[in-house]
Amino acid sequence: MNKFLKLAILLMVASCGGGSHAPRNLDNACALAREKPDYYNAMRRTEARWGVPVPVQMATFHAESKFVGDAKTPHRYALGIIPLGRQSSAYGFSQALDSTWRDYQRDTGRYSARRNKFADASDFLGWYMDGTSRSLGISKWDARSQYLAYHEGRQGYANGSHNAKGWLMGVANRVQSRSDMYRNQLNSCRG
Repeated sequence: MNKFLKLAILLMVASCGGGSHAPRNLDNACALAREKPDYYNAMRRTEARWGVPVPVQMATFHAESKFVGDAKTPHRYALGIIPLGRQSSAYGFSQALDSTWRDYQRDTGRYSARRNKFADASDFLGWYMDGTSRSLGISKWDARSQYLAYHEGRQGYANGSHNAKGWLMGVANRVQSRSDMYRNQLNSCRG
């Protein structure tokens, strides 16, 4: 095989990207499950392990990263031009902070888990929301409250830090609406 053909094959394989692109239709849970069956299967395993419903997971991933595996928070700037670094250490599908991710790895023994691997991010989300349910009594089906506790941290939620953030309350309401939409869609396409 000549060098040109080998290079062409290599470039074609590299351009496939290994399925790391976000799903095309984020407003249709059935289409998302068909396009990314590995994502859907990971969320089903998380639901079986931690009890967090697939629609709640989907809605949270949508709000946090739009299903983008290498999502990061925006940069901060002084005087609008001097870069100061990222707003936080949040990274990956679940936008988990470094410290919370380390807690997850320690508690579950999954030290090789990565935030940019969907199955790991889904398991993390299940672990976190299960802990929230146990410590704060929030139902795993309550996407709105689970999201607020996820975003603010359990202590922040318990202290009511979310109540002073109208924009966050709006996001949480949209997470609940999206979770309800995803649940209805999944019920219709499973049959």
